[in-house]
Amino acid sequence: MLLSGKTAIISGAASRRGIGLATARRFAAEGARVAILDIDAAAAADAAATLGDQHLGLGCNVADKSSCNDAVAQVVAKFGVIDILINNAGITQPVKLLDITPDDWDRIQDVNLKGVLFLSQAVIPHMRARKSGSIACMSSVSAQRGGGIFGGPHYSAAKAGVLGLAKAMAREFGNDGIRVNCVTPGLIGTDITAGKLTDEMKAKILEGIPLNRLGTADDVAGIYTFLASDLSAYVTGAVIDVNGGMLIH
Repeated sequence: MLLSGKTAIISGAASRRGIGLATARRFAAEGARVAILDIDAAAAADAAATLGDQHLGLGCNVADKSSCNDAVAQVVAKFGVIDILINNAGITQPVKLLDITPDDWDRIQDVNLKGVLFLSQAVIPHMRARKSGSIACMSSVSAQRGGGIFGGPHYSAAKAGVLGLAKAMAREFGNDGIRVNCVTPGLIGTDITAGKLTDEMKAKILEGIPLNRLGTADDVAGIYTFLASDLSAYVTGAVIDVNGGMLIH
């Protein structure tokens, strides 16, 4: 198994059809002990229970530094170490540039970008002490192409910020044996997109995807598994597209 004996934290992983929970299932199947963090503590506990008794579900608001510190301390208390961090938590909002309010901007930036900073700050000292760790951060094709299907410009900006932050962390902590990479999914079938795509919209989108299908949560979970495992031992500062060819560059 690729992650045997490893401990992983995955944020935003309580949603039943989400990328985070699909990743948690994949990690558990590969032998990892998984800590699911989510702003909904009860949902996090329920999600972890579906993986087995050895896993953990905790409430955590990634946009709050003390909440991140508390959650990570609980993971360390239970498992002793942290080998993997998946900065997966995120939110979106489909508004146009001129309609973005200050509160909209702050909310999208706080969860999508500041959340990566705060949770990484909480985890990295534990990885640094052991000179080992893998961090993968959720960005988006929206950051690369200047807009997506369901996210406004403030979402694109936040996800572009994730790319820059992750690359900076890769440079700063490479000597500590910590790898930091990004995943940039295209349009993935999750609760965020459920019920929002008409047949006409889907047909138009598929015209621009060479693989001729929308992505699944498992498609992204597979890439997270690669980045978490020793298969990617010499990969850091990378951006891996998971978009079926929607953006080829």
